[in-house]
Amino acid sequence: MATEAATDSKKLLRRSSSNKMGLKEKVVQIYEIFFQGDDPSCNKPNFWDEFFLLKVNIGHIESEFDKLSNESLLGLKENLNLLFYKAVQALKEENPIRVINALHTLCALIRGVFKKSVGDFGFDVINILIGFDSAETVMQLMVENLNRILTEEYPVILKLQVLKFLQVLATATDNISQNTLLEYILINSVFESLIQILGNAALRQILGHDTVLVLTLFIQYRKYESANQYIVKLSILDDELALTGYAQVVHNALFDFNRSYAVRNIEPQGGWFSALASMVGNMFVADEKQIAAVRSNDSILLALYEAIHLNRNFITALTHTHTPSTPATPPSSPVLSPGNPLLNQVPKTDPALLEPTCQPTNLLVTFLEYSSVVLQDTKDETQHNNAKLCLIILTCISEDQYANSLMHDINMNFRVPLHRMPMRHRKMKVEKDISSRPLVCAVLDLMVEFIMSHMMKTFPLELYLKCLGITHRVLCYQKKCRVRIQYPWKELWTALINLLKFILSNEGSLVKRQNNIFHLSSKIMNIFNTFITYGDTFLPNPNSYDELYYEIIRMHQVFDNIYSMALRYTTNDGESKDSAARLTNHLVNIRAIVNHFTPKVDAWSAAKQLSSLTEEQVLEVVRANYDTLTLKLQDNLDQFDRYSEKPREMGYFTQLVRSITVEVRKTTNSIWTTQTEVLHSLSSIT
Repeated sequence: MATEAATDSKKLLRRSSSNKMGLKEKVVQIYEIFFQGDDPSCNKPNFWDEFFLLKVNIGHIESEFDKLSNESLLGLKENLNLLFYKAVQALKEENPIRVINALHTLCALIRGVFKKSVGDFGFDVINILIGFDSAETVMQLMVENLNRILTEEYPVILKLQVLKFLQVLATATDNISQNTLLEYILINSVFESLIQILGNAALRQILGHDTVLVLTLFIQYRKYESANQYIVKLSILDDELALTGYAQVVHNALFDFNRSYAVRNIEPQGGWFSALASMVGNMFVADEKQIAAVRSNDSILLALYEAIHLNRNFITALTHTHTPSTPATPPSSPVLSPGNPLLNQVPKTDPALLEPTCQPTNLLVTFLEYSSVVLQDTKDETQHNNAKLCLIILTCISEDQYANSLMHDINMNFRVPLHRMPMRHRKMKVEKDISSRPLVCAVLDLMVEFIMSHMMKTFPLELYLKCLGITHRVLCYQKKCRVRIQYPWKELWTALINLLKFILSNEGSLVKRQNNIFHLSSKIMNIFNTFITYGDTFLPNPNSYDELYYEIIRMHQVFDNIYSMALRYTTNDGESKDSAARLTNHLVNIRAIVNHFTPKVDAWSAAKQLSSLTEEQVLEVVRANYDTLTLKLQDNLDQFDRYSEKPREMGYFTQLVRSITVEVRKTTNSIWTTQTEVLHSLSSIT
C-alpha cells in the first residue's frame, strides 16, 4: 500500500501544464491519501519541497477532519504528527510561498483537531497534533521560526500571515485558558518580536492592529491561575517607542470609529422631508452597524485596559500629544484590513469633515470621545459590556496619581468632542465651538451626561456605581492635592439631585428588580459630603461653596424624602436594612445644613415681608450664618477601594474574552478567503 501511495504521490507532484484547478485537485488527492492513513512522502526526498509549493485547500482539510470518528482520528496520529512537523520545518524555507503554505497547513490542522475535540481540550490534542515526546522540541522550533519571520527581513505580507496564524492558535478554543498549546507559547515567547513591531513606525502602520490583538489574547491565558510571562513582561515594559506605538494603534482604531460615527450622524442639510427619509432609511440599519462596530472594538478596548491596568509607564503614552496630519487608518486592501466593518465603509459626505484636524490630540482625548458614543445606548448587551469596559478603564485612570496630575494640568488643554444622546428636550448636535480645557473637565462632563441620560426602566445600576466612583476618585485627588479647576460644579450637583429624584419616583420597581438603591444613594451622599467637608480645598472660589449650600437648601425636599425612605427600611428585617441605616448616617450633615439654614431663611423672609427670595438673597443669609453651623466630621470621605480585577470582575472579563475569541476566530477566516491575494503578492516578490 505504501509503495502504491508513493507512486501516486510521484505522479501527483510531477509538474505539468495543467491549470490551477488541476493543482488543486492534486493537493486534494494528496490530502485524501494522508487521511486514509498512508504516507505519500515515503521514499520521496523531494516530496515536501514540492508539496509546500501547492496551494493549500484548507476547506478540504477541515472537511476531512469532519468525516473522522474519534477512533479514526487517533489512528491518524502518526500522519498528523508528520504533517505538522514538516509544516513547522517549512517555516525555515527562504521561498515565501512555501512558508505561507506551511502556515495555512498548520492553521487547518489546528482548527481541524480542536474542532473534533470540543469539550476535551486536554493533552490529547497535543498528542494527536504533535506527539507528546516531540511536542516541546517542535513547538520551540515553530516559535523560533515565527520570531525570525517577524523580526528579520521578510515581506510584510508574510509577517501579517504569521500574526494571523498566532490568532488562529490563540482562538482555537472558546475558553482561551483551556488551550494547552499556549503553554508552549509562554515557554517560548514571541513577546519581544511583537514589541519590536510596535516600535517600528513603518511596520506598525500595517501590522499594529494584529500585533496588539495577539499580545492581548496571550495575556488572557490562565491570567488568574498561574504566572503568565506576557503579563509580567508588559507590566515592566519601559520601551517608550513601543508603548507609544501601542497607544497609536489603539488611537487609530478608536479614531476611525469616532470619525465614522460623526459622519453618520451629521444633521441633514435638506428640508424636513429629506430628514424624515434619511431617518426612516437608517432606522433599522444604523443600530445593527453600530453594534457590529462596537463589538469589533472590544478587543482594542481590552488592549487599552490591559496596558493601563498593568503598566504605569503607559500613562505617558496615553497622554502623548500629537497633531494628526492624515486620517488615522485609510481604507486598506482586504488582506491588510484589521477587520473593523466600518473602516472600509465611510459614507459619502462633505470632504471638509474628513480633513485632518490641526488641533493637538492624544489617545485619552480620542478614548473620551469614543466613550461618549458607546455610553449613549447601553440597552443592548454588546454595547452595555463595551460601556462597562470604558468605565473600568476610566476608573483605572482616575485613581492613578500621575494620570490625574496630567488631566488637571492647566497647561495641557484639549478640545474633546463629546457626543450626547438625543432626548425629548434636545436634539443631537455636534458642537462646533468646543473650548480647550484640562482633560478632567471632559471626564466630569462625560459622567454628568451619563447620569442625566440613563434614568430609565432598564436602570443600569452597575454603570451608575462606576460612574459615581470615577467622580469620587477625581474629587479625592483634587482634595489631596488642593487642585482647583474652573468647572461648572452646579451641573454635577443638579445631575446628582435629579438621580435622587428618579430613585424616589421609582423606588418600588428598583427595589423589586435588582437594585440596591441605598448603596447607590450612599455613593451620591458621599460625593455631596466630600464637597461639604473639603470643598474649600478644591472649589474654585468661595462663591462655589455658597452655591453648593444654596442647592442643598433649595432642594431640601428631595433629601428629606430620601431620609424618610431609608428610615422606613431600617425598621424591618429585609436585606436592605443595613445599607438603609448607612444611608441615614450619610445624610447627617445634609440634614444639619437644611435644619440650620431653613429656619433662618424663613425668618429673614418674614422680617423682610417677602413671599419668595432670589438666589442672591438666600446666599446672603447663608454667608451670614456659617459660623453657627455644626457639622459632623465623617470618616474616610477621601478614601476609596482601589480597583481590583480579581475577584470582582473575573466573571465579566472571562465572558468578554470568550466573546472576543469567538469574534476573532470569525475574522481570521479571512486567512482562508484571501489566500489567492496573498500568494499573488508573494509571487510578484519572488
